[in-house]
Amino acid sequence: MKSFRKIFRISVGAMAVMFLAANLLLLPSPHKSGSPYRVEIDRLARAIEEYGFEKVSLSGCQYVKNIVRCEGRAKEAFFEEGESDYSVRAVAGALYRFDYESQPQEGAGKVVVAVNLILAAMSLFVLCLLIFLWHKIIRPFEELRDVPYELSRGNLTSPMKEDRDRFFGRFVWGLNMLRENLESHRQRELSLQREKKMLVLSLSHDIKTPLSAIKLYAKALSKGLYRDTGKQLEIAEGIGQKADEIEGFLAQIIEASSEDFLDLEAEQGEFYMSKLVEEVSGYYREKLEILKIGFTVEKYADCLLRGDLDRSVEVLQNILENAVKYGDGHEIAVSFSEEEDCRLITVRNTGCTLPEAELTHIFESFVRGTNAGSVSGSGLGLYICRQLMHKMQGEIYAQIKEGQMFVTVIFVRA
Repeated sequence: MKSFRKIFRISVGAMAVMFLAANLLLLPSPHKSGSPYRVEIDRLARAIEEYGFEKVSLSGCQYVKNIVRCEGRAKEAFFEEGESDYSVRAVAGALYRFDYESQPQEGAGKVVVAVNLILAAMSLFVLCLLIFLWHKIIRPFEELRDVPYELSRGNLTSPMKEDRDRFFGRFVWGLNMLRENLESHRQRELSLQREKKMLVLSLSHDIKTPLSAIKLYAKALSKGLYRDTGKQLEIAEGIGQKADEIEGFLAQIIEASSEDFLDLEAEQGEFYMSKLVEEVSGYYREKLEILKIGFTVEKYADCLLRGDLDRSVEVLQNILENAVKYGDGHEIAVSFSEEEDCRLITVRNTGCTLPEAELTHIFESFVRGTNAGSVSGSGLGLYICRQLMHKMQGEIYAQIKEGQMFVTVIFVRA
């Protein structure tokens, strides 16, 4: 903000200096030695000396308007007769008064006016541009300056005002979408934590009952309270039943922990395959060129697919990132095929070192192949891909052929 104001003041000052300098350079001063009227007087004086006063003409003069010779008249009258500025010269033994006007010539005045008009138009344009930048870019950006900070602090309740401004309209819309998504994720996380806490409390309470019974039976048996063999068998069966109850509760805990903890969502809409391929290949073509990795996208026939475009882009991005990470950096290719009512998109990369026995587990959560080595990762990329494809009624699978990895995504045609 302060920097822009400083730029504004410097611009106004620079324009004022330009106006002043241009006018000082273009407007001549009558007191300046070597002014145009002096040149004309010198030329006329030489002409009088060479050709005589009668043969001198003022037709080509722009400043000298009249020449008067002093012939027997009083010098006082000679000097007082002229109404305009004059200069007296002694030429060929006589005095001559050269009456002149020190105003610039008509053409020069037009140049001064034209230059001032041009400078005024340029100054007006610059001022309008600065004001436009202030209202359309600087001030709106100043209002958005604290938004990322507020989002980082968790202040998600205040939406930003949207307008039709072409500079920040989509940016503000995107920030509002981010704020809403963060708020939604936070609410889901709180709900999940609440459900998890209630589950733990409920199962803890339920486990206490059979556990207390087992402890009671064990205490009775240790003290020899039941000497009858039949009674002992009955107690043993009771202990087994209570153990089965506890095992059932543990199964519930395991089932709850294996549910979709990421809470992924995907809209079931329609999009053109060309849009999906363009969004993915546009980014990776440039990235892989920088990494010196060969990247090819085969020709394909466009069609309408069923699913969520943004989520589909996310799936292909995850697959291509894995191809970059775990391939040998030689080649990555995208190919297309068709089966019944489905379109298949396959990403192939060279240099696959994953053992074939681990292929069936790569789509599980938190599972990483032995070929990962020191490459960073969470083991969730392909798991997320499968979950998203299932939500879009599609599928994903992987194959290893001749040292190359093939990951195929199946989309249903609309």
